[in-house]
Amino acid sequence: MATSEAQKRANQKWRSQHKDKQQIYNHRSTAKRFIKLYANLHDLDVLADMIKERRSELKKLG
Repeated sequence: MATSEAQKRANQKWRSQHKDKQQIYNHRSTAKRFIKLYANLHDLDVLADMIKERRSELKKLG
């Protein structure tokens, strides 16, 4: 089913008003795609270390 013109305008309006959220969604999607399709064991080990470090930083912040 095709997207209506009104829905296209609403989507564009939301994206223009929420650029920061849209950027986060794009980065998250890219990271997931890399992990699912391209990462090898070394990449996954590096990412796991980065995630562990980031979790620790966030816990310190509260």
